[in-house]
Amino acid sequence: MVGWIILIVVIVVALWFVGTYNMFVTLRNRVKNAWAQIDVQLKRRYDLIPNLVETVKGYAKHEREVFEKVTELRTKAMSASGPKEVGEANNMLTGALKTLFAVAEAYPELKANENFLKLQEELTNTENKIAFSRQFYNDIVMRYNMAQEKIPAALVARVMGLTPSEYYPVPEEERGNVKVSF
Repeated sequence: MVGWIILIVVIVVALWFVGTYNMFVTLRNRVKNAWAQIDVQLKRRYDLIPNLVETVKGYAKHEREVFEKVTELRTKAMSASGPKEVGEANNMLTGALKTLFAVAEAYPELKANENFLKLQEELTNTENKIAFSRQFYNDIVMRYNMAQEKIPAALVARVMGLTPSEYYPVPEEERGNVKVSF
């Protein structure tokens, strides 16, 4: 009788271990997939930027410094790795793009250019997709990291050698209070 009880306990523990292991594998793969989705949207953004810069260049030839800065930051963002580095590089690129759009505001004929308007709309849509992908990624990372900290699953995480994943950072300019003026 004692042998059966021990066997049942061993089987239950083994099933729990397998289930917990599989949960971690699933969460780890979801984190990788969520990161890949961010990467897809960032690639789309990187592909739109040269077209946007060329369109603005045609109207604002003397704004060379702005164009060089956007191009430099695009290259830096494309070569970044890891959530923190990618996030910081893309936050700087976002600031440079705001400067580019500010330059565009000074040229009414550019603001009326159909190609510019289309690129601006595509970039805005892409920025929204990046924000959604970033939120989704951070939600999955939170679930993955929390699962690693909860007992008794933390024991399996330790056996698997898992470490917490990094969150995708929020841009500094988005952290403060929104200023509204009328």
